[in-house]
Amino acid sequence: MISTISMKLKSILNTLHQWFSDTPERALDQAYKAALMIKAIEDEHFNSQKISIQCSDQSRSVISYFEADLNKYLKTIKVRLAEFKTCRSVFGVSEPPMIDTSSVEAIERPARYYPLELNEQQAIIIDKLNFIDQVTSRYSTDKKPDPSASLVPLSKNQNQIFSPQDQDEQILKSLSELQSSSQSEDVDCNSVVVNSKKMTEKTGILPRSIVETVNRIQRELDPKAEEEVVSKFRTSKLKTVISIRFILTLIIVPVLTQQITKTFLVSPIVDSFRNHDEAGVFLNIDMEEEAYFELHKYEEKLRFESLIGIVPEVSPEQMEELVKHKAEEVAEEYRGRSANAVKNIFADLLSLAAFALVIVKSKRDIVIFKSFVDDIVYGLSDSAKAFIIILFTDMFVGFHSPHGWEVILESLSRHLGLPESRNFIFLFIATFPVILDSVIKYWIFRYLNRISPSAVATYKNMNE
Repeated sequence: MISTISMKLKSILNTLHQWFSDTPERALDQAYKAALMIKAIEDEHFNSQKISIQCSDQSRSVISYFEADLNKYLKTIKVRLAEFKTCRSVFGVSEPPMIDTSSVEAIERPARYYPLELNEQQAIIIDKLNFIDQVTSRYSTDKKPDPSASLVPLSKNQNQIFSPQDQDEQILKSLSELQSSSQSEDVDCNSVVVNSKKMTEKTGILPRSIVETVNRIQRELDPKAEEEVVSKFRTSKLKTVISIRFILTLIIVPVLTQQITKTFLVSPIVDSFRNHDEAGVFLNIDMEEEAYFELHKYEEKLRFESLIGIVPEVSPEQMEELVKHKAEEVAEEYRGRSANAVKNIFADLLSLAAFALVIVKSKRDIVIFKSFVDDIVYGLSDSAKAFIIILFTDMFVGFHSPHGWEVILESLSRHLGLPESRNFIFLFIATFPVILDSVIKYWIFRYLNRISPSAVATYKNMNE
């Protein structure tokens, strides 16, 4: 039995490995077929020229029809070539499996079982890529940079198109410059505080408010002012894009990992190791009690309907047969729930590993995301900050929060197939919200009171 299971598992893994290994060749073949379709349209309807209205006498409707096909094939080529490059860097080009050359079929069909030489494979790939480039080169247009809407001409560095990594480095550089400027401003503020006595003692001809207004007008009339505004806007835009991309990656990657691994990896392994006939029906006592209650409720329902005449009178033998059939259905249902709970455990572990991998590989994105969150939080008004704090605390540590925590823990227990321990749930509700409430109060006293005292005062007034 163990050898049979291991052979099944090995067959599944070999099939998956072969499918992934054939992905580069499959993607290149699909791109090559799309290029062939474009070439066929050009030869048949456009005299081997570019698909455009200048190269044909067809009507505009016909040209639009062919252009729609052209866009579809070009998109297919673009996607499949990207898939080819990505997968080939990971898996490489798959090699045909070695077959016993002494077999009759190998002798009759040698081209199917004898692998090509490496040079011949590379020559085929190069020919396909050259043909694809030759077909698509007619439709690749160099986009000119859009004219800037700013009054001041931008520098060359600002017109460059940065890769995602260069964008991250640019934002990190901008953040460091902002931090250094803020530190210098703090130093200037400290020097102003130290020398405030001398400034107050010194009497000027004009009030300082008028001098500050004049200085602000001078800064706005500076020719480099617009460049600074545009640079800050672009940095803010890139920061927003990278932060949203990081949030979506942090959510989508673990969810997809959990679903894909559960469907294609964990489920076949668990089903092969759990024999359908010998596997236990229940994982814990809670499932067993639920099944007994459901079966008892069904039996009582049959008796009640039989007594009041809704259904014909049921004999003891028929009653036993119906209850037995229902018991088999309940057993099959809870056997599936037990297997699903085991699958959820392993799939969730792989999902947590994917989440941790995203966190480890996204250190730059985390720094940018932290700056993005700081900008949002500091941009809120005092009443909005106080409202968010009250909403969060009432939801997780407020009077009605124990019911929510109880639902969350019970759902988590059912998801993982764990018994619902009431003692553990009550102990968790009695300790964790209290700890969380203490941490929030300490954060308000230690940090928020220093950063935004007016928000703390608004919070106290709203909370009272």
